[in-house]
Amino acid sequence: MSRPPATRVYYGLELVLSMPSYVVVAVLLVRDLHLSPLQLVLVGTAMEAAVFVSEVPTGTLADTYGRRASIVVSLLIQGTATTLVGLASSATVAIAAWALWGFGYTFMSGAYEAWITDEVGAENVGPVFLRGTRLAYLGALLGLPAQVAVALVSLRAAVVAGGVLTFLAGLACVALMPQTGFRRRPRAERGSALRELGSVAASGGRYVRAQPILLLLLAIAFFAGMSSEAFDRLWEAHFIRDVGLPAVGSLDPVVWFGLFGTVALLAGLVCSTYLIRRFEDASSPSLVRTLIALTAALAIAQVVFALAGGLGLAIGSYVAVRLARSLGYPLAMTWLNQQITDSSVRATVISIAGQADAIGQAGGGPLLGGVGNVFGIRAAIVAGGAVLLPALGLYGRALRHGGAEPELEELPQPVVP
Repeated sequence: MSRPPATRVYYGLELVLSMPSYVVVAVLLVRDLHLSPLQLVLVGTAMEAAVFVSEVPTGTLADTYGRRASIVVSLLIQGTATTLVGLASSATVAIAAWALWGFGYTFMSGAYEAWITDEVGAENVGPVFLRGTRLAYLGALLGLPAQVAVALVSLRAAVVAGGVLTFLAGLACVALMPQTGFRRRPRAERGSALRELGSVAASGGRYVRAQPILLLLLAIAFFAGMSSEAFDRLWEAHFIRDVGLPAVGSLDPVVWFGLFGTVALLAGLVCSTYLIRRFEDASSPSLVRTLIALTAALAIAQVVFALAGGLGLAIGSYVAVRLARSLGYPLAMTWLNQQITDSSVRATVISIAGQADAIGQAGGGPLLGGVGNVFGIRAAIVAGGAVLLPALGLYGRALRHGGAEPELEELPQPVVP
């Protein structure tokens, strides 16, 4: 059976995988399992700790044995883990299941972006990422109401349904996903399996050290990860416990969160359409300037959200946070891929960036969760916004030097095979 074009499969995955919503999972954790602010953050910390441990080894597997197999394994594990969260009866089980989800995610992180980049070419992948983002918005708009409708009957059933959908997407990739851009090393260069994996991992590490701009990207990913952890784990609890939800009839909190998410998705759908036209052939400086603007907007919106006393301001700032983060991702991934000229280590390098993000989340998450326990959820989210300031400085440094680091480039550089 002939496989469809890679872009069609990529767009299909973006559409389908965006349908399950973490909002339903979060409401389950807050309302049914009664997790504290620290426990909510520990859910993310467990996931990110699993990502930290597994990110580079699984990225190396993708560069060694192929991206398609890695993506399939990832979706099967993620689907299983999400289903387990839906069936969890305690905070401990939920945290463990989400750690399993993080482990499964690492098989896809790096491999997914490397796969589509190699299939279409690094020079063409920017618009593909942006169109994929637009389809992800559309998929979420279709999936969110359906999952909320199921959640009104059973929150657990809604979470399990999302896990099953992810699992089925993995099975579909076995039959449909092409892999024409990947080239495994010649047999004469491989050696044993462990030696081959070690060689690819070492090559990826040397490649990052030899590219100063990639070191900047890793540092930016660290601060971005630390910032996102507080917001991702605490925004639902902030609405429920601090801001308050409208007393209109007897609407369930999951319905309100579904409505807030729908507003954010509609805004993203409109803005991503503009970005596709704006960045069809964008240069690195143009991407960096836009990322600076989005990061500044994200920091401000996160602080406003934390301090908002009224529902309208809270919803508006929540939408702004979601919008800035989701629009920044495809631009940052395009910029990163522009710096990776050696396809044989692409997944490993992207995974190293993912590991930097995981270190930020796993390292900063418990600290911010502790701030939430002692000073309140508002303080934790404000602190999460403040840690984006160093990232702004790093973006500015990259822009001033045109993506180069003169001080680092004067040092002897590792040799990349």
